[in-house]
Amino acid sequence: MNLSWGNLGLVVACGVVACGPTDELDVRSGESEGVVREFIRAINDRDWTALDTIVAEDLVRHSASTPGIVVTNRDAFIRFLRTDLESVPDAKQEVDMMFASKDMVAVRARYLGTQTGQLGPFPPSGKSIDLPFVGLLRIAERQIAEIWVEWNNLEMLTQIGYFPPPSMEPVSEDTEDAPDDPLGLVGTAENSNE
Repeated sequence: MNLSWGNLGLVVACGVVACGPTDELDVRSGESEGVVREFIRAINDRDWTALDTIVAEDLVRHSASTPGIVVTNRDAFIRFLRTDLESVPDAKQEVDMMFASKDMVAVRARYLGTQTGQLGPFPPSGKSIDLPFVGLLRIAERQIAEIWVEWNNLEMLTQIGYFPPPSMEPVSEDTEDAPDDPLGLVGTAENSNE
């Protein structure tokens, strides 16, 4: 019996441990993880040519964090990356954790950089971003075939100084132009317990 952490997966989550040969699973998982590490290295190095072999031509990217951006092929994905670099030219991804099972790889990583370019409606702030994100990548024929990626946009906007927006800044209750506040939500932290 050869039992390793990499292939316990959902079996342990269900309270059942199945023992048996795992060499094939370990090899496939290791290969998939290697493809994702090559992928992240190519993005960090801006090696778009390497992505031609690492990313499937018909790649699909899913993300509720960027609902208006549709990526259904490798060329669109590379355009997306290049556009992102216009906002954060020094962007890098650093992996915190990576788990692989057969053709699926889960990643928890950090997106790091400085917003020196326009980011959607937000002008350059010159502020640093250190944003955790999670991704799930499906590997097919040693290429990234599908990506699901999510992060907290409000955390990023807070880091670069655009959240809360000025219209949501706390207003002192003793100000003449304080808005009606039937729920008691307006005020500072000091007087919120009164």
